[in-house]
Amino acid sequence: MSDTVTLSLTEATALSTAALTANGADAENARAVTDIMIRAERDRCASHGLFRLPGYCASLKSGKVKGTARPIASEIAPGAVRVTGDGGFAPLALEVGLPVLAKKAKSQGIAGMGLVDIYHFAALWPEVETLAEQGLCAFAFTQASPMVAPAGGIKPFFGTNPMAWGIPTGDGQPPLISDFATSAYAAGKVSLAISKGEALPEGIIIDRDGNPATDPLALGLGGALLPFGTYKGYGLSMVIEIVASLLCGFAPASSAEFQFGNPTLMMAISIERFTTKERFE
Repeated sequence: MSDTVTLSLTEATALSTAALTANGADAENARAVTDIMIRAERDRCASHGLFRLPGYCASLKSGKVKGTARPIASEIAPGAVRVTGDGGFAPLALEVGLPVLAKKAKSQGIAGMGLVDIYHFAALWPEVETLAEQGLCAFAFTQASPMVAPAGGIKPFFGTNPMAWGIPTGDGQPPLISDFATSAYAAGKVSLAISKGEALPEGIIIDRDGNPATDPLALGLGGALLPFGTYKGYGLSMVIEIVASLLCGFAPASSAEFQFGNPTLMMAISIERFTTKERFE
């Protein structure tokens, strides 16, 4: 008998909302977090879909994450927004901040938004997609807990530090979206492999002694993920660490002052302020 249960997106939405609410999330936070997971399920990204629900519930139940968070967006400059997440999950903070960022970008030509005091940004593409659908070029960079060894090293130093961008394409077509970690493998895919009892491809992870490994459990036993393209991935991760943590007023993951919280920097650019829409598309 199969262990697989098939749900419609409507049924999955109801399940997620009920579980989050039962573990301490209010209606607004439960809806926002659920929406992100369902978008991932819709786009066939299992590592960011309902697979995340038990972890979200555990974080709420333990008190690590505030289920009644009320994020606040502050306009700190004509082209800058700062969103304080009030210790909650990222989705509601993003809902509060994205409209302000989009408005500023359309007015000023380019705008940036820093998000702090948030937990688990999840996939980055839904947010850049939202901005790109409004005709804006969008970028997102987020910091993560140390789990990636530097090029030539064997100990975790930076996070997977993903980045994403969204580019409008015009003519009613979906925007061009890219979302990837600076590690050779996304952390969510490692967690998914552990849950399925599957091995990782070679060249993804090393054990605590720096030896090549394929067992995903090695990551939690002192091992580390490798950066993609060795120096290239490590270099990108370093840049993202700077813009996503230091520009947001947080300590980098490699420092003793690091506190988990996924500080994030997003940027939006108005096409019409730099060129004509027709020439761009």
